[in-house]
Amino acid sequence: MSGSTSRSSRYGEKPDPGVRRLALLPGIIATIALFVGVTTLDEGAFVVVRYIVAIFAAIVIVFAVQAKQWWWLPFLAAVVVLWQPVWIISIGGPLWQGLQYAACLLFLLAGWFIKVPIPEDQRDPQRRR
Repeated sequence: MSGSTSRSSRYGEKPDPGVRRLALLPGIIATIALFVGVTTLDEGAFVVVRYIVAIFAAIVIVFAVQAKQWWWLPFLAAVVVLWQPVWIISIGGPLWQGLQYAACLLFLLAGWFIKVPIPEDQRDPQRRR
C-alpha cells in the first residue's frame, strides 16, 4: 500500500467538509457523568449527575434540531425529563441502572450521528473577515 493513500479512499468514504459533529463532545461528557452516576445512585452526589445529564441532553437536542434530525428528539427529551433534578421521578433498582446504560448508548450514538451543517459563509476560510 502506498503512503499517498488518503484515509477517505482507504475506507471507502469521504469525510463531508460541510458538516460538524457538534453533539459529540456533549454526548461524551454526559456519558462520563452517567457512568459516574451508576456508582452514586443512592447518594446525594447523584443530584449533580442529574443536572449534568439533563443539561447536556438539552444541548444535544439543540444540535439535533439544527441538523434537522427530528427522530432523536423524543429519546433525548425523555432523558431531560427523567434526569431533571427539580421534580424527581422516582425509579429505583435495576431499572434505573439499566436506564443509565441505555442513556449512555443514546448519547454516544446521537453524538456520532448528529451532523450539523456548516453555514456557507464559514466553509471557505478565505471568505472570512
